[in-house]
Amino acid sequence: MPDLQKKLCAAILSVGLLSAPVPSTGGTPAAETGDVSGKSDFDTYPSELQPAILRFEADQRSLDHVYTLPFSPARQARYRKFYTDWLGSLSAWDFSKLGIEGKVDYVLFRNHLQYELHTLDVEEKQYAEMAPLIPFAKTIFDFDEARRKMEPLDSPRAAEQVAQIRKQIDETRAAVALGLKPEPKDGEKPAAAEKPRDKKVEPIRTTKFAANRAANVIVALKKSFKTWNTFYNGYDPIYTWWMAEPYKVADKALDDYRTFLVEQVVGIKPGSEKEAIIGDPIGRDALLADLAHEMIPYTPEELIALAKKEMAWCDAEMIKASRDLGYGDDWHKALEHVKSQTVPPGKQPELVTRLAREAVEFVDKTEFVTVPALAREDWGQIMMTPERQLQAPFFLGGPDILIAYPTDTMTEEQKLMAMRGNNYGFAHATVFHELIPGHHLQGFMLQRYKAYRGLFRTPFWMEGWALYCELMFWDMGFDKTPEERIGALFWRMHRCARIIFSLSFHLGKMTAQECVDFLVERVGHERDNAAAEVRRSFAGDYSPLYQAGYLLGGFQIRALHKELVESGKMTSRQMGDAFLKGGTMPIEMVRARLAGKAPDKDFKATWKFYGDVKVE
Repeated sequence: MPDLQKKLCAAILSVGLLSAPVPSTGGTPAAETGDVSGKSDFDTYPSELQPAILRFEADQRSLDHVYTLPFSPARQARYRKFYTDWLGSLSAWDFSKLGIEGKVDYVLFRNHLQYELHTLDVEEKQYAEMAPLIPFAKTIFDFDEARRKMEPLDSPRAAEQVAQIRKQIDETRAAVALGLKPEPKDGEKPAAAEKPRDKKVEPIRTTKFAANRAANVIVALKKSFKTWNTFYNGYDPIYTWWMAEPYKVADKALDDYRTFLVEQVVGIKPGSEKEAIIGDPIGRDALLADLAHEMIPYTPEELIALAKKEMAWCDAEMIKASRDLGYGDDWHKALEHVKSQTVPPGKQPELVTRLAREAVEFVDKTEFVTVPALAREDWGQIMMTPERQLQAPFFLGGPDILIAYPTDTMTEEQKLMAMRGNNYGFAHATVFHELIPGHHLQGFMLQRYKAYRGLFRTPFWMEGWALYCELMFWDMGFDKTPEERIGALFWRMHRCARIIFSLSFHLGKMTAQECVDFLVERVGHERDNAAAEVRRSFAGDYSPLYQAGYLLGGFQIRALHKELVESGKMTSRQMGDAFLKGGTMPIEMVRARLAGKAPDKDFKATWKFYGDVKVE
């Protein structure tokens, strides 16, 4: 084992990261490992549970391939059995005989399985809320399940059932329309028109959130319905003869009913569905369950108070930078100055390239973390489409960096907002977040070390690392000019705002529009960019805690830096390398690994990484 590798392993062993001798790398060439020192790399001691977790992931992919229809009873039952069986299998392991990596994986795996069962409970509740809006779903669920089991098809009976879909839709639509009318006040009788004499119609009252959820489910139902029809139509002559007309009528009725829900109940104007911001607030109890899953021992209210405290710090620093620019205490004017510092259309990729290289040079100079040679060259740039910028008005990162900037199809106002929102100061603080040492480096390492822990992925690890890089770059003086400091502060304020508006929305304390206004008025966003940010947060692609995970995860990792690096137990590079090689997981488990303190079998999160937070 080369001398440098011995020294590095010894440094990590000194804080208990490894519980057994490090397996030999076999002299892997530096060109393959990317070790910038020219020496061989090393891996951490393997986990006893790794094979089981890999098997679980493979089994789940098999189920995902078969059970594709969300909310179907068959899918619910099969996954509930799957997770329950794996919990039983996990409990058979002798926890006391596991090494530290195995004990970490045991706790993570159990936490994951329990949360998946909780998620099924949430889905059942969500379905119950929207079930009155989609009574025809059972028919399509049954069709999907029967085809999956390859049960014989009774074509005349199936045609009759399909014909009933249109009737169910007509009746449900009438009841929902009736439910849209105001409820009669105490002592008042409903208007005669609300209950036609020829047929009694009971109103269905719902919320725009449940209606929007139902509209999305209809999309999935239509897809399954089409797959079912395509399987038989043209191949089975009896089916084809019976189903030609009923299928067309039912399919159109589903389209029309979905349009009715979207426009009349949810309240989205025709043609503006892509621009709409609806969301689906989950409530305080569900937030607490999600926080427990992420191993965050704070309440939503405490996290909002934490974010407000950090926002006040940003205000004070903004004023300092504003004064340096000659704008006094009105930092909004200084922010406007920074927004005006843009490059011409077509030149943004050149700016990104320069900033990316500067960041890598800074990482090398400060010995912040190891950057493998291959990671320095295996990224590229992609320009975002106008449609993509509706949800992502700034940079995105990973294998490549995605650049938001004006296109020829945008209006003049949209072009100006795109440029102002991606100015030099803002870009200076985000290019390295997306590339190196941020998301690109993370992705590079995740593919090479503990990849199986992708099952335990969390924004507190992924986004948290990129925010930790931002926090540390600020502390190390990367942001030198007032414009660069304002750019960095803008994004930190933005992350504070994300905690506030996302948790407040799910607590029912802020509407989507109030979230947009908050970003514009409090942080200084361009309005279109603020709308895109909120749309992205609540479109359903991200978990309710995702936006909070950025800054909170960053604070967690910075707290680790204080415990391990500032105490002299590790260098910054050793901590960063160990963090990235450990795989994704809640940060309190990272802390257990790096400190060499295996979690108890009945582990519960207790780490107050920010100290106590007072809620006013």
